[in-house]
Amino acid sequence: MNNKKDYYLPFLLTAIVIVVDQVTKILVVQYMSVNEVIPVIGDLVNLRFVYNTGAAFSLGAGFGEIARKILLVFLPFLLLIALTGAYLKSAELTRAQRWFICGILGGGFGNLIDRFFRSEGVVDFIDVKFFGILGMERWPTFNAADSFIVCCGIGLGVNLILQGIKQKKLKDS
Repeated sequence: MNNKKDYYLPFLLTAIVIVVDQVTKILVVQYMSVNEVIPVIGDLVNLRFVYNTGAAFSLGAGFGEIARKILLVFLPFLLLIALTGAYLKSAELTRAQRWFICGILGGGFGNLIDRFFRSEGVVDFIDVKFFGILGMERWPTFNAADSFIVCCGIGLGVNLILQGIKQKKLKDS
């Protein structure tokens, strides 16, 4: 990486994601009751305040306390540290890949903050109608951190696929 700004600037996104995530969660906790639903766009999008003691889709919510701490706090923390380390060590990541990774880091650390400081669980509040797709009328409730993890994860995946296709074409020509 020739330009240190290109190298470190994406961490600003990490910080912004954490702030947006935590501020939205603070507002939800302060102004809503648990299980309260506030329609935002008809029945399509609601604010629905729930605590999630599991991972995505509440997976692991029924695990014992020690198993949950290991699987939902310790391992994700190690993964985020490893991802940060890979980011810092790699000179081959593109500018877009760096931004996507930093968005994922922000979301991951945002949810970890909840796991460390909210004994009730991670605050989730975005509730979207899913029209029976995959047998679900509503998508599992999520938060801003989850949105960044998913969107940046998809962006990173697409970017890596396109980069691979481009490299293969260059190699074949």
